[in-house]
Amino acid sequence: MNEITRIVPATKPDDWASDQEVRWCPGCGDYAILKAVQRTMPELGVEPHNTVFVSGIGCSSRFPYYMETYGFHTIHGRAPAVATGLKLANPKLDVWMVTGDGDGLSIGGNHMLHLLRRNIDIQILLFNNEIYGLTKGQYSPTSRTGTRSPTSPGGSLERPLKPCAFALGAGARFIARTIDTAQKQLPEVLKRAHANKGASFVEIYQNCVVYNDAVFEQFTAKKTAATTQIWLQHGQPMLYDNGAKGLKLNRDTLRLEVVDVVDGDLTDVLVHDETNKSVASMLIEMPFPEFPVAQGVIYCDPAVAFDEALTEQGEKIASSKVADFAALLRRGQNWEVKADH
Repeated sequence: MNEITRIVPATKPDDWASDQEVRWCPGCGDYAILKAVQRTMPELGVEPHNTVFVSGIGCSSRFPYYMETYGFHTIHGRAPAVATGLKLANPKLDVWMVTGDGDGLSIGGNHMLHLLRRNIDIQILLFNNEIYGLTKGQYSPTSRTGTRSPTSPGGSLERPLKPCAFALGAGARFIARTIDTAQKQLPEVLKRAHANKGASFVEIYQNCVVYNDAVFEQFTAKKTAATTQIWLQHGQPMLYDNGAKGLKLNRDTLRLEVVDVVDGDLTDVLVHDETNKSVASMLIEMPFPEFPVAQGVIYCDPAVAFDEALTEQGEKIASSKVADFAALLRRGQNWEVKADH
């Protein structure tokens, strides 16, 4: 006789942690991200039995094993396709996708592009360590020019791809950036991503202690973070360095500039508007160290999610008086080929 398992509310971080041994290198930034996600999930008002984590291939892609939810560890670069299928098959599922800079932006770049442009309601967490970790340290699409690796012993000659710029160009309506060790800000970014109805793209700078250790140290180190990072908040002045500096938009050149804030005068300091796509592009492209590294929600301009629109369309068709399925298929352009007499 089958027994019905009682669904127990998941109200604590441990309720979201599986019984699997976490297997990442000691000191890997993935540990911090995992803990942040497990701490955040109880606050989202969702349940494990309605939640799915999908991943591709790479160190980050072990993530589903460690979440007490449904999960799919798929093949290289195909996580967006599987996540898309899940969400469209059952729009009520809360779907999260975990990928890395290699898995998501190299072999999986085409799939990622279409997930973003379609605006499917999926939370995308892209762990960016600027290297291929699982396959032993080859340079990746985000590796900086000059990176020495087994596949670029003389130094990479390529210009690195910027994940947030890629997402913006693909038509993403929610783009955020954060750091694995930002344990105060990371959960807040995750909550904002989850609240957005559509594709939410979150780039997380993640340290690979074995093959690319401390690559982000110049702007992630706690002792200098105030002067090297700017945490953006919608409707608030773009300030950093404990309020001593800010960002200004030069109206003549249409470029961002760093300005000193004197006596609390914020006249020239730009106020962050999440819906401004042009400024979002500038914030993503700011060169470091001339500018601080933009963190937080960079762009958020919601639009109807594809899965929602598809469901609505299906319901409309199903309730229509069109009973002839063949006639429905032939709507639009069609032609008939006749034998030549």
